[in-house]
Amino acid sequence: MALILTAAVTIGLFVSGLLEILDYFIVKALLLIGFGILFSAAIVYGIKNDTKKNRPEDKLQDDSH
Repeated sequence: MALILTAAVTIGLFVSGLLEILDYFIVKALLLIGFGILFSAAIVYGIKNDTKKNRPEDKLQDDSH
């Protein structure tokens, strides 16, 4: 999903640059809002992400050596 979204944004920016519509205020505002939404979603996901324990608690192992 992330790869598809990244490709879509990249292609969109490339086409917008070719058509010279990146100079319009509304396009800049949409890009800024989209970046803000993606950034906040990444922060929320990072905060919710729990640490996974790979070792079972019933079989303890000494890692001191």
